[in-house]
Amino acid sequence: MERHGSSLAYRDEKGFQTLSEQLGYFSEQARWEDLSPEAREALKIRTLDSLGCAFGSLASGPARSLRQEIDAFGGSPLCTLVGGGKTSPDRAAFYNGALVRYLDFNDSYLAKGETCHPSDNLGAVLAAAEFSGTTCKAFLTALALSYQVQCRLSDVAPVRHRGFDHTTQGAFAAAAGCGKALGLGAVRIAHALGISGASNIALRVTRTGALSHWKGLAAPNTAFNGLRAAFLAMRGITGPPEVFEGTKGWMEAVSGDFEIDWSREDLERVRRTIVKKYNAEIHSQSAIEGLLEMMKEEGFLGEDVDRIRVAIFDVAHLIIGGGAEGDKTVVRTKEEADHSLPYILAVAALDGKVMPAQYAEPRIGRRDVQTLLRRVTVVPEPEFTERFPEEHACRITVHLKDGREIHREKRDYEGFHTRPMGWERVEEKFHALSREVLPPGHRDRIVKAVRQLEYLTVREFTSLLG
Repeated sequence: MERHGSSLAYRDEKGFQTLSEQLGYFSEQARWEDLSPEAREALKIRTLDSLGCAFGSLASGPARSLRQEIDAFGGSPLCTLVGGGKTSPDRAAFYNGALVRYLDFNDSYLAKGETCHPSDNLGAVLAAAEFSGTTCKAFLTALALSYQVQCRLSDVAPVRHRGFDHTTQGAFAAAAGCGKALGLGAVRIAHALGISGASNIALRVTRTGALSHWKGLAAPNTAFNGLRAAFLAMRGITGPPEVFEGTKGWMEAVSGDFEIDWSREDLERVRRTIVKKYNAEIHSQSAIEGLLEMMKEEGFLGEDVDRIRVAIFDVAHLIIGGGAEGDKTVVRTKEEADHSLPYILAVAALDGKVMPAQYAEPRIGRRDVQTLLRRVTVVPEPEFTERFPEEHACRITVHLKDGREIHREKRDYEGFHTRPMGWERVEEKFHALSREVLPPGHRDRIVKAVRQLEYLTVREFTSLLG
């Protein structure tokens, strides 16, 4: 690494001077054959998981609003909308991405200083692949590339502590994956990275304080813009080549200095991503599982609970436990509820599950859950913080009204990388989320298609989604 004035210039063994050039070359060279059998399986599992989330979101208010906008504005009918119809690739990317993301039930990746949802890229990469008329092997390779870029930037260049949102790294992930799916070469992918990365720097306020619909739409918007950047680069529009290391670039303004050698990267990071067992913010998963296990084993009900105390790693306390990102006992909307550990545990105790129904406005406002959530205490535990993200640890103490005190400590949950969720459980989740909008036979055809995805073209596959 050489310093040139106030910017950093990178030269690898191929002579590339900038990180975006390195990443462009890495993206161009990515091949299906580079993926291990385990990574291929993980990608297909996460595709099915994402589609379940998408079909489960179709009836939501934001999804209806977005569909009304598409119907009002139109668009060349080139790409499939989940649930029916076609529109332009960029609008399909935003709409389908919003469906995947809205429930907050899609996969996650945990780095020491950042949490992201790599499947936020799926809607945009799928639209690019459908537009280009490529194979599902090429789609899955491009999706793996998006996962790798977003996860590795989360590892080496976290931005949350600086006040920026994790969708900021997603700008590069979407541009790389969409450029790959469109068949662009290294130079044009590098330009797409420059356009997207310089233009999609998002604020963390989206996920602090009073939460809005934008919590679930910010990432789809970034992916939409990443696809547009790839289309612009495809037509010859250039972007800043030193988007990462240049004067006033991403390192200087957003992330701080970091190093990553893209020539040494692979496409395996998808295997480290984690799937949600419960419809709740990712850092809550082990605590929910632990509470429900206690209830089953000890035979108590939510109405028997006097109070709950949870000791958990610091990121969970910060984001959903009442730490720096806001009071989590003020819960009025779906967005506030699924990012409030007190609400999540209270409703889990009372209803015995945490699914989309637990976020209906009438359920959120009921006296039982509003009362119990104020008797949930969340505290950071330094030991668990030290073990994060290798573990998803917590300690739950339930005080019952009859005077009993019950404890449970967790290290992970079903869906964490130490206990991956397999096909059978993800199929169950897909059916549970999509049964209201798809008949059984259609659901089965989609599951079969995802299992055999590498043998299909993208257009054959998307014909099942509309």
